[in-house]
Order: sequence, then C-alpha cells, then structure tokens
Amino acid sequence: MSQKITPYKDSSLGKKEQVAQMFDTISGNYDNLNRVISFGIDIKWRKKVLQIVAQSKPKKILDIATGTGDLAILMTQTQADKIIGLDISAGMLEVGERKIAHKNLSKTIDMVLGDSENMPFEDNYFDAITVAFGVRNFENLEKGLSEILRVLKPNGVFVILETSVPVKTPYKQGYNFYTKNILPLIGKLFSRDNVAYGYLSESAAAFPYGEALNNIIRKTGFIDVVAMPQTFGVATIYSASKK
Repeated sequence: MSQKITPYKDSSLGKKEQVAQMFDTISGNYDNLNRVISFGIDIKWRKKVLQIVAQSKPKKILDIATGTGDLAILMTQTQADKIIGLDISAGMLEVGERKIAHKNLSKTIDMVLGDSENMPFEDNYFDAITVAFGVRNFENLEKGLSEILRVLKPNGVFVILETSVPVKTPYKQGYNFYTKNILPLIGKLFSRDNVAYGYLSESAAAFPYGEALNNIIRKTGFIDVVAMPQTFGVATIYSASKK
C-alpha cells in the first residue's frame, strides 16, 4: 500500500478534506495548467480511455474525480443515455458545469458533489466507471475501489487513467527531474496554491503503479485486470471488469 501523502502537511484535516480544499483553490486555473504540464498529451490518453469504454456500448457511465468534467464530456461520444460526474470539490464541479452548459450537454451529464468512498448510488447501477488522475487522491484506496465494484454492473468495464513512473533509462531520470523541479515551479507560477502541484507530483511518485496497482485492484474483487503504460510510462491506463 502507498504511503499517505497529503496536500497540507500542517493541516488537522483528513486527506479527503485537504484534497477538496486544494482543488477548490486551483479550480480556476486547473484546465489550462494541466495542458501546460502534460504538454497536451493527457488529451490523447483520455481518448484511449474513451475507446476502451465505447467498446461496451454503455448506457450509464460514472466518471469519478471528474474535476472540471473533461472525461465526462468526452464520454458523450459513447452515445450513453446518462453520464454522472462525481467529485468532492465544489469549485471544480462549478467550472465543469459551465463547460457542460456551454456545450449543451446538461441533459446528458449530471455533476454530483460526493465522496468516492461512500457513493449515493444503487448496487450494480453503472455499465462503465472511469477515474482519470483521481485514485491516488482517495483517502482509503481499497475502500474506494470496493465502492466502485459495488456500483458497477456485472460484466461492466472499469477504467483508470493515472500517473506512473517510467522504469527505463533515460525516461526515468527525465521524469524524476521534471516532477521534482519543473512541475512544482510551474504550479507556483500559475496557481494561487503554492503547495498544490508539489503535492500532485509527490503523490504521483509514491502511488503504486503497474503490477502493484493491478494486484490491489484484483484483491478488491475485479477480474480481467490489465495495465497499459502510456508515453514511456509517465501514465498508465488500467482496465478491469466485474464478475
């Protein structure tokens, strides 16, 4: 299991509350800053998630840690009847709702303020569930995964997009330099929250990835678990299903 990394080291709040506070603070700059930090490659990764989900022709999709709704909006291309974006940050959801309204997608996408570890949905409700850059922010990873398993239909598809660490030279060394030195600097220049992007890089480095995360997903009860490294291993797409 990963060590517990929190945004604000001197805060008395739990990780969940700290994460909500952090994303509320950076919500206004989050989209543009993400494009800069990832050089826009995150758009390509999300499209691969879309391709995996679309194969199952889902009717109901849940996007957890939806943030400003980028992946939820992309999921409308599956022709799903209903897409729900869930997040603990009201600030991020507010930005997302404006984007959704601008694209005239409010009838298809509902943005819901809620906790991924205690979701207000029935058992076996969704055909597909996605999480992009969100599982490492769960306070209790196993509990969050168990909740996802609960609300996913049998034979449903579960897809995670998350940062990971390259294992090959020179990509590993380049990644370590970028995340430790460049990423926090960009965050400080563009964000009102000086520690937010330091946390994001620190949590990415400490979070289990590849086969380590595969094993945690399997332990929770998922089947057909596969990890697909992206762009030299700086991110990984994980797919799984439910019996």
